[in-house]
Parts: sequence; C-alpha cells; structure tokens
Amino acid sequence: MPTKYLLDENMPSLYREQLLRYRKDLIVRMVGDEGGLPKGTLDPEILCWCEENDFLLITNNRKSMPVHLVDHLAQGRHVPAIFVLRRPVDVGRVIEDLILIAEAADENEYQDCITYLPLA
Repeated sequence: MPTKYLLDENMPSLYREQLLRYRKDLIVRMVGDEGGLPKGTLDPEILCWCEENDFLLITNNRKSMPVHLVDHLAQGRHVPAIFVLRRPVDVGRVIEDLILIAEAADENEYQDCITYLPLA
C-alpha cells in the first residue's frame, strides 16, 4: 500500500507538488482539499482522522501539536506519525526525507511520536 501523507492547512502546496513529482505513487492530501478535512479543523480532530485513515501528518505546528499528541495517546488512541518541520526549513531535505521514509520505513516505525524534519 502506498504511503499516505496529510499536510496541515498551513503547509505550502509546494510540498505536495514536490513529493508527487518524485514519487507519483504517494497519496498526498491537504487539509482543505475537497472531500477531506475542511480548513479550520482542530488539531485533535486531525489526529483522529489520521488514525482512522492511516495518514502520516506533516505540520509546522511545533507549539501545540506535542500537547495534542499527549492528549490523543491518553485517550488510548494512536497516530501513524507526526512529522514537524524544523526552522529554518530546508524544503529539499524535507522532501528527500519524506521520500526516504516512504521507501524504507517499517510500517509502525514512527507511530505515536513526533519526528522533526529534516531528520539530521
């Protein structure tokens, strides 16, 4: 099954364009896409949606996402992955890392944790 990424609504669409440019088999959605989560969806709801639909979340929300993850896990829930962008952002390295993750990561390698990108 192809890797599925969800970009939160504050992520530039450039990330989707570049991911699909290099890996056409990926599924990349954004909050606000037709038929998906509407813009303005609260972070706890995004985490539930990612869990229910097996999407790995990509966000630049460094401040509140860790708190939401703790609350989500305390409810006995899980999340496939949360990838948070470091500052300053190196878009090329982030894209490379996301492609590497799609190609080489074990199925639950990033489950229930926050991983900062780029990886190194």
